[in-house]
Amino acid sequence: MNQPHPANSTTRALALGALGVVFGDIGTSPLYTMKEVFSGHHLALSQDNVLGILSLIFWELILVVSVKYVGIMMRADNKGEGGILALLALVQGQAPLASRSRWILMSLGFLGASFFFGDSLITPAISVLSAIEGLEMGAPVLHPFIVPLALGILIGLFVIQRQGTNTIGKLFGPVMLVWFGVLGVLGTLSILQHPQVLAALLPIHAMHFFAAHGTASFLILGAVVLAITGAEALYADMGHFGRRPIQLVWFAYVLPALVLNYFGQGALLLANPEALRNPFYLLAPEWALYPMIGLATAATVIASQAVISGAFSVTRQVIQMGYAPRLIIRHTSATEVGQIYIPFVNWALAVGIAVLVLGFRSSSNLAAAYGIAVTGTFAISTILMFMVMRVRWDLGLGVTLTGLVIFLTIDLAFFGANAVKIPDGGWFPLAAALLVFTLLVTWKSGREIVLERLRETAQPLAPFVEMLLAHPPVRVPGTAVFMTADANGAPSALLHNLKHNKVLHERVVILNVRYAEVPYVPADRRLEMSQLAEDFYHVVIRYGFMDDIDIPKALSKCPCGMQFDLMDTTFFFSRENLIPTRGEGMMLWREHLFATMARNAASPMTFFQIPANRVVELGAQLEI
Repeated sequence: MNQPHPANSTTRALALGALGVVFGDIGTSPLYTMKEVFSGHHLALSQDNVLGILSLIFWELILVVSVKYVGIMMRADNKGEGGILALLALVQGQAPLASRSRWILMSLGFLGASFFFGDSLITPAISVLSAIEGLEMGAPVLHPFIVPLALGILIGLFVIQRQGTNTIGKLFGPVMLVWFGVLGVLGTLSILQHPQVLAALLPIHAMHFFAAHGTASFLILGAVVLAITGAEALYADMGHFGRRPIQLVWFAYVLPALVLNYFGQGALLLANPEALRNPFYLLAPEWALYPMIGLATAATVIASQAVISGAFSVTRQVIQMGYAPRLIIRHTSATEVGQIYIPFVNWALAVGIAVLVLGFRSSSNLAAAYGIAVTGTFAISTILMFMVMRVRWDLGLGVTLTGLVIFLTIDLAFFGANAVKIPDGGWFPLAAALLVFTLLVTWKSGREIVLERLRETAQPLAPFVEMLLAHPPVRVPGTAVFMTADANGAPSALLHNLKHNKVLHERVVILNVRYAEVPYVPADRRLEMSQLAEDFYHVVIRYGFMDDIDIPKALSKCPCGMQFDLMDTTFFFSRENLIPTRGEGMMLWREHLFATMARNAASPMTFFQIPANRVVELGAQLEI
């Protein structure tokens, strides 16, 4: 018997894993898209309209997902990693940029990341609600229980986050394999009864729809885009599964299943307009309703889990890029570095989603709020992508501009169509995104101000070391590690320790942690050491924005010829008590916001994985 090739087995395993994680959001869109397109806009169920909508859905799946994300953007990997922040780092790392251009790029990138958090609130709420609403199809009397049941499922999902998703994750792939298979089968059975819907594969029907409906067709794009929410996950999760498995699953399985299901729903609506009350569930035979509800609920929980995990990952990235305060990050797997749990983000999302479910109470109401954050991310990703094509791939200006105009026109059309939803609920994800963006830029600006204030009062490191050698204080046994953000100045913790304790350890390490604009820093480039004087070292430890931070582990591999003994080492930190003042710096309300964020940041010992009994914190006041 022929044994399977190891590479093929690995590809299949990765493909199954990608099926369970990457495609959950876009894979659950058939639950509500067709219903919202027609009922949400009171669009007549004529053959021309159904064919026009199906044609729009098909070609957005082709152009936006297949061509832009799978075909183009997945080629722009940052050392294997994808996502808008990886794309941002790729642009910045390739071209020398003026400070203003760099600021604009950073703002765009982090605005896109902020939109992701806005999307993270609505995706679980609308997905789970749309699945549970199937109960009304079999028993209308259950309507009052839909919101409590959906809320219970979602809260339960957040409660189990701290346990990790490794065990549940093993079921994701097989469940989604069944889900997409059922989507395709149900759609095919309906198409076979009304094959005329296959004419919608021709783009002429989309063009006729626009010509017939004018301005109304533009507004309908706000519901049509629901079919491609989650497309950004294909690129964002590339680092977990690789380009080829994701491309293989998309073209060979997910795309055909989605197209068949949408076209099947279209065929059902042409045959039975009454099916508009829930065309997804009415595709299934009556006996299969409750199994379908169970399967759909499982699929939407998986989609929600993917979004929650993505929020954890993006949060860690923005922290390590210096745009957010340190937060407690717990690892939920001993083998998978990427499996993390961030309590603050978890419960912030839980509260926000609970507010959405209780406030909007149905997937139809939530559909009015859905899309603006997603399409904002689409547009920002397109701009950054074509900058990569220009500065990294060195494509001609004409080719780059042509591609940019085509795809940005599509993205902005979707964004504009969703902008009209702002008064009807679109303000919620937009407000959430703007809140996150304000927090990110405030933290970054605040940290720059703090570092500038510290530099103004800091003593240059080299002359300070010379002074210590010329007038040595009392030396005590052990190693002292003084962490500092300014590699050229004497750490304030060192100055305060000398001032108050009047001693210096026999071995001193000035430690500077730096974050590179790459996903991972290779182990052989992690640590750099220079000797300032005898038993006086300057150590730089570098991490990428996806790296697991562990200072003791990094120091244990120090090439400085010294034996690093954690039990004989004391880490000194300086904790500044920030005092907002009028004058230079930020607006006063932003300074108060920054000071609040700083007070509530996780302790350095937790963030850097340093045992608490090896840490000494020295306080100081600082006006900002």
